[in-house]
Amino acid sequence: MDTIQERAREIGRLISRTDEYKALRRENDRVAGDRETVTLLNRLSELQETLTDSIRRGVEPTEEEAEEYERTINDLQARSIYQGVIAAQSNFDRLMMRVNEEIAHGIEAGEQSRIILPS
Repeated sequence: MDTIQERAREIGRLISRTDEYKALRRENDRVAGDRETVTLLNRLSELQETLTDSIRRGVEPTEEEAEEYERTINDLQARSIYQGVIAAQSNFDRLMMRVNEEIAHGIEAGEQSRIILPS
């Protein structure tokens, strides 16, 4: 198990050096430094919580809440700084999917191997 954890940490170190990870960090830092975007994200989170709570209680959200939610999402999505973080996240997610696919290939190869390695 220690070997697996060591290899996982090494994969983590390698991922942290990729262009995809660096771009995601850079874009997240840009968002964190933009007060207007942070305000919109915080408001969106509050609205999501309010709407979720209403739905959980079986109460229909008010028209005003639904409209503010839509307006906030639209305002956020229109911001180029937000679009940058979404693009960077998408690229990073694709990288992680490729990593997971390679891990799955390794598992398949290990299952098919007749050689038993000491643990």
